[in-house]
Amino acid sequence: MEPWHTLGIEAVAQTLGTHAQDGLSAAEAGRRLKTAGPNTLRTVPPPPAWRLFVDQFRDFMVLVLLAATAVSFVLGETGDAVTIVAIVVMNAILGFVQEYRAERSVAALKALTAPTAKVIREGRLAVEEAWRLVPGDVVWLEAGDRVPADLRLVETWALEIDEAALTGESHPVAKTAAALPDAGLPLAERADMAYMGTAVTRGRGRGIVVATGMETEVGRIAHLMEDAGDETTPLQRRLEQLGRVLVVLSLAIVLVVVVAGIWRGEPLYEMFLTGVSLAVAAIPEGLPAIVTVALALGVQRMIRAHAIVRRLPAVETLGCTTVIGSDKTGTLTRNQMTVTEIVTAGGRWVRQRDGSGFVPERGQDRTDLDLALAIGALASSAVLADEKAPTGPAGHGDPTELALLWAGVEAGLPPGTARARYERWGEIPFEAERRRMTVAVRDQAGRSWAYVKGAPDTILALARFAREGGQVVPLDAGRRQVWQAEADRMAGQALRVMAVAYRPVAAGEPAARWETDLIVVGLFGLMDPPRPEAVDAVRECRRAGIRTVMITGDHPATALAVAREMGLLAPGTDRAVTGRELDALDDAALDRIVDQVAVFARVAPAHKLRVVRALKRRGHVVAMTGDGVNDAPALKEADIGVAMGQTGTDVTKEAAAMILTDDNFATIVRAVREGRAIYDNIRKFVRYLLSCNVGEVLVMFLAAFLALPLPLVPIQILFVNLVTDGLPALALGVDPPAPGVMDRPPRRPTESLFARGLGTKIAWRGVLIGTVTLAVFAWALGPGGFGLREARTLALATLVLSQLFHVFDARAEDRNFLEVGLLSNPWAVWAVLSSVAMLLAVIYVPALSRLFRTDPLTLGDWAVAVVASGFIQIAAVVQYLLAPAAPRAGAAEVADRI
Repeated sequence: MEPWHTLGIEAVAQTLGTHAQDGLSAAEAGRRLKTAGPNTLRTVPPPPAWRLFVDQFRDFMVLVLLAATAVSFVLGETGDAVTIVAIVVMNAILGFVQEYRAERSVAALKALTAPTAKVIREGRLAVEEAWRLVPGDVVWLEAGDRVPADLRLVETWALEIDEAALTGESHPVAKTAAALPDAGLPLAERADMAYMGTAVTRGRGRGIVVATGMETEVGRIAHLMEDAGDETTPLQRRLEQLGRVLVVLSLAIVLVVVVAGIWRGEPLYEMFLTGVSLAVAAIPEGLPAIVTVALALGVQRMIRAHAIVRRLPAVETLGCTTVIGSDKTGTLTRNQMTVTEIVTAGGRWVRQRDGSGFVPERGQDRTDLDLALAIGALASSAVLADEKAPTGPAGHGDPTELALLWAGVEAGLPPGTARARYERWGEIPFEAERRRMTVAVRDQAGRSWAYVKGAPDTILALARFAREGGQVVPLDAGRRQVWQAEADRMAGQALRVMAVAYRPVAAGEPAARWETDLIVVGLFGLMDPPRPEAVDAVRECRRAGIRTVMITGDHPATALAVAREMGLLAPGTDRAVTGRELDALDDAALDRIVDQVAVFARVAPAHKLRVVRALKRRGHVVAMTGDGVNDAPALKEADIGVAMGQTGTDVTKEAAAMILTDDNFATIVRAVREGRAIYDNIRKFVRYLLSCNVGEVLVMFLAAFLALPLPLVPIQILFVNLVTDGLPALALGVDPPAPGVMDRPPRRPTESLFARGLGTKIAWRGVLIGTVTLAVFAWALGPGGFGLREARTLALATLVLSQLFHVFDARAEDRNFLEVGLLSNPWAVWAVLSSVAMLLAVIYVPALSRLFRTDPLTLGDWAVAVVASGFIQIAAVVQYLLAPAAPRAGAAEVADRI
């Protein structure tokens, strides 16, 4: 694309073959439309819906589930097979819906294009559909318009455009028609350009269309979003790894059991049924469903906490996030210009963070303060929506003027009060070249005054006097130096400084004299302040081992000022890396510094993508937050994208995995806590399921190895799998977060699901369940023991109870299960009781007893089963009661916990 902002108006018109005043002819516009194509954003055709749905069945764990379904049908277990099919279809539908919505990101960009545009063709102004615009058209802009294409401005009248959604600038940008010599200027500093999708906030202008459709800057973002890919989450990778390991191990063990049985002379058909039953038991087919339920319940909790999760694994991914890359405007800050400081000769007034007013930091004289506030209110065209609203400077008009009006509200002089005392009868509007605005007003005594606001250097150059304690004094060199020093100090703090002044206007005095011999009154310091809750959230993220990086299109000084106030900067890192500096770095150089930089400023969408990718190359799990169109590609590229629901654009929301409905950065901290708790719960039910499955397989394997009869028949194996892999595992998925979940660093993205001793715990408990069950079975078959059917019933009861007791150990991680509290998760208690009820039913209900080949057990039999399966929990209770910290009082404490 040509560097349009560096070309003069005539050069632009000549290059595009148009006339800067009269535009194109209708015939020429029609020819160009055929050549250039419509002014719309091209989208890559998404894959058909049927292919998205079929792709859901290519996941490895899904294939395992389908194989388990076939096995269940072979066994005649229609109910089990239907359950598995329901799980597969549910997961497939969920994945299909999520992927289909993700493909709409580029399509949502169309919402940014203006439906109509004011076009000058053949010297006549007409309204055309925006898609008909072509390069060379001349477009007329005025306040309230959406810019319909990329324009090189040729005339401006106090034109200001809000480019926050594209560049991250927190306040409207004043535009000019003068060419700019620097070809490398970032978008935010190209004052002679207007870009598609941005909004005109004040003034008027005319520009030549230099780019349409996919050639615009918004079109470039669409290209970037097509290039940004979606990756699987750490949880998905862990589950796929788990599925492969389980299949290999289970098939090997099943093969050994079947071969050993056949070698001992067992019937081939019976061993086949036993083998396929063990395969069903060994593969935890409930695992994907439990993961889905755990994530879905987490999503429901997140909705109550003002976050909407569009992709279920996003909650878990936040739990292992190591870096949050955040846009500044509207995310860390309010996206609301606010007066934070007012300086007069009589004092310095600082705004309270809670918005309760301004307090004097130096001096107490309000005389000059009230006049400064009145000038700010009267020399403004903005209107507050409600002067009593607690939401701040909401209303209609320029954001800077709204901030000045709201400063009056907070300082005790509402603009309505000031405006009621004066009649406005003249105006010299603001222009970028003049950098000031003047109004002529008449007070209740009939005297006229000129009230002026503008850039400090401009106002001071026009001033000859100063206001001090209600008196007008000459602005000598010393006083001028003091005022300039104050303005420089405020600008050095990244404040936008606005000066106010006045002078009396004599009857009949021409407007050309209104801005001479001014009396300077005060200075206003404005900024887009940090959200107080975001400051606390950043602090908590740091405590949780998560680094916050600001990635913004705003000015470096402004970004650093906000970063300092929020505590983002570490000692010795008081600098920001700009987009220009990023352009000078290759990927290797960027990788070397990305971990030491907390602020990236004046960056374009491509720069944000580079930063996110560099962080990911360094091994980080990256969450990217934002609200503007410029954030969308980086949100889609990040491990998890977080969009602002109130100020965020539709494009950003479609690209994000999670949307914050309250636009509160602090909600991310709650999401991190939820993500960590969910991953802990996944580890709990993985520990539980696999320990149980290892125990089931080991019982059969050791029996075959020791030449014992099969401890369980195939239907009993399936029953154990049903009652222990269902409700108890689901209950573990809703366990409340453990204390201190936010006091530990994020887990490594490469960490195995079996890290931190989980694999050892699974193996140890599985061996214990298997050997205890086999020991009870062997004892029952011993001299003077039971018949084979009753021995199998006792083994069934022991195996089921061993697994149900293990529910409480799995909840406790490395603590005594009584320290957790039995009723802290009532669902686990009800799940265990329900499974016990089903066990009693298959033993004592005659019809079920015949189906499952069981015999009734005596109280003595139950005592053996309970002691054998629960001796670890019995020992834990004894240890808890005898602990030195609670001698004798232990029973009451245990009762309280229970």
